[in-house]
Amino acid sequence: MLHIIAKSPIQASILERIDAGDSVLFIRSAVQELLKEGALSKRLSRLQKQSNLAALTTDLQARGILPEELVEGISIINYSDFVKLTIEHSLIQSW
Repeated sequence: MLHIIAKSPIQASILERIDAGDSVLFIRSAVQELLKEGALSKRLSRLQKQSNLAALTTDLQARGILPEELVEGISIINYSDFVKLTIEHSLIQSW
């Protein structure tokens, strides 16, 4: 399943619904939650070990977030990669 998370703050209950092997794409204001120094950093570090976590590059750039500021292991993707993710996953949940 592909989870697309667009809003900040991210509720813990959303992260609890992500299963091993799922992909998660953070877009819009949700990319702000991916910072190493953020409240969710430990939880995201654990989650990225079992799931594919990614952030949309344009949303990071729009908020002045640099790749090195993100929790380790989070991929940075462009719109073309976003489209590929939607093709690869038959189930998509937007949050």
